[in-house]
Amino acid sequence: MTTPPDEIPIIRVIACVLERGDRLLVGLRPDDKRHGGLWEFPGGKLEAGETDLEAAARELEEELNVGVYAVDSVLAELHDEGSPYWITFRRVRATGDPEAVEHTALCWATLRELTTMPLAPSDAKFVRMLLGSGGRGVG
Repeated sequence: MTTPPDEIPIIRVIACVLERGDRLLVGLRPDDKRHGGLWEFPGGKLEAGETDLEAAARELEEELNVGVYAVDSVLAELHDEGSPYWITFRRVRATGDPEAVEHTALCWATLRELTTMPLAPSDAKFVRMLLGSGGRGVG
């Protein structure tokens, strides 16, 4: 993890890593959003005083219409270059079948399949990190 520059305010974001067997869930960002047309792990910005579990529960209810019951340890923390966003990737456990409420589409993909998809920059870096670790940290 890199330390943020002092002059840039930090905005924490949680990226939720949901699994089904060897597949991870990604959503296609709407064209009118930052990184529009790219795939991402679902999640969003933490509100003031919110825990990662609370943020994951709120964001995944809004984005996927699922209920979160657990947030596991941090898999990675990355700075989204050119922004104040510091993204914490965490494995999340949820109930229900995800629906594309805020994304254009959803996809369950293996790590290898994710390398062929146009991912948002920090999500692509995270996938490369997982591949470099032999996939340890998920599953």
